[in-house]
Amino acid sequence: MALLRIKNLSVNFASSSGSFKAVDGVDISIDSGEILAIVGESGSGKSVSMLAMMGLLPWTAEVIADEMSFDGQDLRHLSANERRKIIGKDMAMIFQEPMSSLNPCFTVGFQIKEAMKLHLGLNRRERQKRAIGLFEQVGIPDAAKRLNAFPHQLSGGMNQRVMIAMAISCKPKLLIADEPTTALDVTIQAQILDLLKDLQKETGMGLILITHDMGVVAETSERVTVFYSGQKVEEQAVGPLFSTPHHPYTSALLAALPERATTKHLPTIPGVVPGQFDRPAGCLFSPRCALAVDKCTAEQPLPAGENMGFARCHFPISPHEEAVS
Repeated sequence: MALLRIKNLSVNFASSSGSFKAVDGVDISIDSGEILAIVGESGSGKSVSMLAMMGLLPWTAEVIADEMSFDGQDLRHLSANERRKIIGKDMAMIFQEPMSSLNPCFTVGFQIKEAMKLHLGLNRRERQKRAIGLFEQVGIPDAAKRLNAFPHQLSGGMNQRVMIAMAISCKPKLLIADEPTTALDVTIQAQILDLLKDLQKETGMGLILITHDMGVVAETSERVTVFYSGQKVEEQAVGPLFSTPHHPYTSALLAALPERATTKHLPTIPGVVPGQFDRPAGCLFSPRCALAVDKCTAEQPLPAGENMGFARCHFPISPHEEAVS
């Protein structure tokens, strides 16, 4: 049985100008001990899907799913109290912006020990000892002293490590890392990714890595789900996805990698992700797709299945076709 299974998830946001579909019929699953990457441009619905699953979206969001189960529990029908027992303990998330996710009014030590008090019931001495151990585990020097620091007294990289320590403090079964290397320099990025991989191996937890960086995906993941404009457009194991992408969007993302450049200028994907008022009638990627034909602009491709290697495309790229550039 999958640790997390989501079927046909849709998220709509109410606004003064009407409803906006941020996530459209998405399926996601992950097993214990697996690393799944969710990739796509900003606005693709990656973070919203995970926040919907955790129940962290605002009241303006309408979340609909045929199935949303975690470790055998149906997340759709949990009360607020029941959900709080899971979130932060069995299911944890490293948020995208540590400086805005950490409370500036409290020390980082207080914030990490608060979660341990709530979920693990540890006494003061036990919480102090575990907090120091976690800070040391994520590579924070002089851990005992750093517990007394406020977020603004630490660098971006240190705050990111604090967020990781908080997320793993209760030994979660599933860890969601939302753009964990954003705004960090290259050296720190590598350290954070290595840390996440090591923690995943040590604990056997499931790890969902949300990113737009295909290089990060290649280094860390086992399976990749590609999002575009709220839809899941492709899913493959990491090796086949990089060698034989089936969706033109995936192919275009890979073609834009610097190491794959064959000309002086890096290839780019023209246009932007469609918004509330400019969603195409057919395939959502058709206005930006170099391979689009009349059928693509008139008809939406069938929703994605769960089979490895699927592509939500009328004319998936075969292994013998040239990739989009």
